Order: sequence, then structure tokens, then C-alpha cells
Amino acid sequence: RIDSATSLSSAIINTRLQELVKLFKERTEKVKEKLIDPDVTSDDESPVASPAKPAPAAAPVPPPAGEVEGDKPSGDDHYCEMLCCTFKCRPWTDRLKSYQFPSSIDPLTNLMYVLWLFFVVMAWNWNCWLIPVRWAFPYQTPANIHCWLLVDYLCDLIYLLDILVFQTRLQFVQGGDIITDKKAMKENYLRSQRFKMDVLCLLPLDFFYFKTGVNPLLRFPRCLKYMAFFEFNNRLEAILTKAYIYRVIRTTAYLLYSLHVNSCLYYWASAYEGLGSTTWVYDGEGNSYIRCYYWAVKTLITIGGLPDPKTLFEIVFQLLNYFTGVFAFSVMIGQMRDVVGAATAGQTYYRSCMDSTIKYMNFYKIPKTVQNRVKTWYEYTWHSQGMLDESELLVQLPDKMRLDIAIDVNYNIVSKVALFQGCDRQMIFDMLKRLRSVVYLPNDYVCKKGEIGREMYIIQAGQVQVLGGPDGKSVLVTLKAGSVFGEISLLAAGGGNRRTANVVAHGFANLFILEKKDLNEILVHYPESQKLLRKKAKKMLKNNNKPKEERGGPGDSLIIPPKPETPKLFKAALAATGRTGGKGPLARLRWRLKELKAMQA
Repeated sequence: RIDSATSLSSAIINTRLQELVKLFKERTEKVKEKLIDPDVTSDDESPVASPAKPAPAAAPVPPPAGEVEGDKPSGDDHYCEMLCCTFKCRPWTDRLKSYQFPSSIDPLTNLMYVLWLFFVVMAWNWNCWLIPVRWAFPYQTPANIHCWLLVDYLCDLIYLLDILVFQTRLQFVQGGDIITDKKAMKENYLRSQRFKMDVLCLLPLDFFYFKTGVNPLLRFPRCLKYMAFFEFNNRLEAILTKAYIYRVIRTTAYLLYSLHVNSCLYYWASAYEGLGSTTWVYDGEGNSYIRCYYWAVKTLITIGGLPDPKTLFEIVFQLLNYFTGVFAFSVMIGQMRDVVGAATAGQTYYRSCMDSTIKYMNFYKIPKTVQNRVKTWYEYTWHSQGMLDESELLVQLPDKMRLDIAIDVNYNIVSKVALFQGCDRQMIFDMLKRLRSVVYLPNDYVCKKGEIGREMYIIQAGQVQVLGGPDGKSVLVTLKAGSVFGEISLLAAGGGNRRTANVVAHGFANLFILEKKDLNEILVHYPESQKLLRKKAKKMLKNNNKPKEERGGPGDSLIIPPKPETPKLFKAALAATGRTGGKGPLARLRWRLKELKAMQA
């Protein structure tokens, strides 16, 4: 029993002494690193503040007598019932009363202004489309004249509000500054050409109704508010993701409007000559507008098959129609071609690049397997990014705008990389502008073991596999989005810039590449971050150069682990016991150790 107790106590002492020696070694290494590099921060975590205790809730006020708890409170509270729930909300009348119209409006980014322009353009289209119809066709009668006048004056009210409320509040740029002063904005609008046209389109020619009757031609100046239409087009195209669709619709509307005006002129000419008086004029049967519109389509598109004009008036009218139709139709075709060409410019560029590459590979008789991989790269890159090279899209932007776009696109990925944590934030921003996006196909080698490393890789999307083992094909680890590799070759110096493993793309992988020369140019301006990255590089190289058993890596495990070395302090105690010739547990333990050494010998 004494021997077993002695051996147990000695094992406990041995374990404790080993732990103390290990702690002293780690502390010595930290102090040594601190003396060599004073910029090294402590590895101790900062204490976490204890969560503040919430303030005790005030005791609920008991309801007055006679009121049941849970009933709807009366007074200023307003409740809206939806399905089975009751929501407390503010009455819309109160919200309307408290709303304040903005003192200045940004015409480039304010969506409310774009919505208002939509209403102005609708009023302008009412005048442009229906004034010719009411003038030529007998659709305006004494029975429905009040409806036409009601909509007319509603459009005039929209014109007037646009002048008094919106145009006088538009911000403008003067000397590089955005002017928001009320007086300056009003004076800028009064001096502009827009104000002159707005006043001209609201000429009160309606007073002549008392003398000539309600003649729609007196409202023709309302069509002069065309500047609002073009401004609405510019603002709407700026906020649409597929603006080419709106351009196609607008060009089609131009063609339909020219046919609309021509049909109105044809009915007026027929009425002037007399309906059904000749074979050329409209005979007055069927729907007058549809029949005249059909004639206008055949004339402007020059389909043919029309009756020959008989009188001089009809001949001159038909000649003018033919000339105008050829000119208008050619303009519309050219504009439609430009719109479709601009919408498919990227697709055309992609096809031309792919065709040129295929022609080059066929000329030099490149193997079909390589050609298929090149075609796959073109197709995947185009469908995943919508472009072949992202840098070509941003080359025209200023440096500040390129940085803003790079931060929004790449900062969330790069900021999670452990290698750059703790570095200067502005250094990260400068590095984002140097990143280059590259797409790798399945089973493509990103880098090979032993080759010179001149870049570092950050995985944006997809996965890559690190290969190793005796045959070099065993998957050691799979890296996913946000991981970084190749940093050892990028940061190492003195011959340590060779790749240490094979890396293969597992599926399609989109990687960011940072070249060594770009990183060195950036680190010149950030010495603190340079010291931190060098320290991390030394630590990585040190860990990679350690033997497997020291790194704790998967080496050949021993069935019986080696016995730890006896601590020096414990050896000194045993030696002192032997010199004094004492008797006790330590003496017996010393004698037992001698026997074990003799057996091992």
C-alpha cells in the first residue's frame, strides 16, 4: 500500500511539474517575441463587459373602476382591424396634416419627382393624342363636351402645379456646389428656357371659345411641354434595370403616333373633298378612325394597293404622304436598330471574342479537349458575370467610385480573411482595387507544388481542394468561399516562395487574385500592417517547418508513448536524498528508479 501511494503521489508531482515547465516556456517565448518586435500585441483577450441589467419595469397602472382590462382604450388612440388582429396606427388624416412638402428636390435621385413627371407626361400625351382626333373626327359633340373640358382643365391644373410647386424647388449645380436655397432655385427656373416654354404652353387661348366655340386647335400650345417628356425619359432610364425595353416601347410609340396623325389628316382631307365623293377619299362606312388608320399604315409603310388620287388636292396630299412616310419609316427603323444594338452590345462582343478564339484554335489545330474547355470557360464566365472582364467596365470611373463599388462587392469576403485581420482598414481598401477576378473550370490546377508563387488567392464562390499524399491525389482539405491560400508564397522571402501543395478547382470556382508586386506597392505606405503581416508569415513558415509530431499532425502513432523526462527539480530532490542516506518514500523511489534503469540497460 505504501508503494502504491508513493507511486501515485510521484506521478501527480511529475505531471504538475511538467505543466509548470510548459507554462514557463510559453511565457519566455512571448517575452522574447515582445522584445524582438515591440509592435506585437498581446494575445490575451480583452475582458467582455458584463451586460447591463435592465431597469425594473414600472408597475402597471390599475384601470379605473368600471373599465374592464383588455377593452379598446378610447380617446386619441386609433386601431385598425385586419383579419383576426388589431393594430394600433395613426389616422391617415393626421399623417396628411403633419406631412411637410420638401423645400428642395433633387431631380436626379428623388423618386417622388419621377412619379410627378409621370403625371405631367400623361397630361401631355392626352393633349398630343386627342387634340388631332377631336379636330378631325366628329367625336366631340355638344352632348359630351363637358367631359372633354373636365379632363382638359385637369391637365391644365397639372401643368400649373408643375410650374408653381415642383420646378421652383429643383436643386441645381453652380460652381460645383449644389444650390438648395429657395430664392436661388426660383430665380434659376425663371431664367431658364424651360420656364418660357411652360408659360407658352399655358397661353389662355380658351377665352376664344366664347367667339369661335370649343375648337380643339386652340389648345395646341399645350403640346409644347415636350421638355417634361424628355426629362421623364432620362430619369426613368436611369432607375430601370432593363432600360432597353422602355426604349423599344418608346420607339414603337413614335411610329404609332405618326400613323395616328396621318389618319387624322386623311379624314380631314376626305371631309374637305367630301366623304365618298371619289374613290380615293374615305367613304364614310364602318369605324371612321380604324378605316383611316388602316389607310395611313398602308401609305406610310408604302405597301401599295391604294386607289389613285383624282383631283390636284388629292395628288399633292398623296405625294406629301409618300415622302413623309419614307422619311419617317426609315428614321424609325434606324432608331429601332440602334436600340436593339445597344441592348445586345455585350452579347455581340462576347460572340465576337468567342468566334475569334475558336478561329485561332482551329488555325493552330488545338486539340478538341482544350477547345471544349475554352468554350466552357467563355460560356460560364458570360452567364455568371454578364461580362468577360470586369475591369473594362470600371476603367472609365474615377478612382473614388471604383473604390466604392469594390467595397460593396468584395469587402465582406476580404474582411473575413484571417490573414488581414488587424491590418489598417485603408490598406484593405487599397488592396480591394488591386484584386482581379478569375474563373477556374472543374479539375483546373490553380497552383502546383514546387512552382514559384507570385500571387495569393481568395475564394469568392465555389470550392477548391488541396491535394497531397504519396500519389499527390489525396484530398487533404476542401476550402470554401472566404478562404485564402497561397499567402505563404506571397509573404515569404529568401527562397520560401515555392508552392507547398497542389490546389485543384472542385467544380466552377471564382477566385480573387492578388499579385505580389501589387501587395508590396501597397505595404510601402502602411509600415504597421507590413510588420504585422511579416510576423504572421514567420509564424506560418515556422509551423510548416516543424516536424509532424511537434505540430501535432497525423504522424505514425506509437502503441506505447515515450515516457516523459524526469523534471530536473525532482532529480535534485532524489540526489539529495541519496547523499543524506535518508529513509522514506523518496529513498525507496530512488532505489526503484535504479532497478528500472538496470532493466532497460
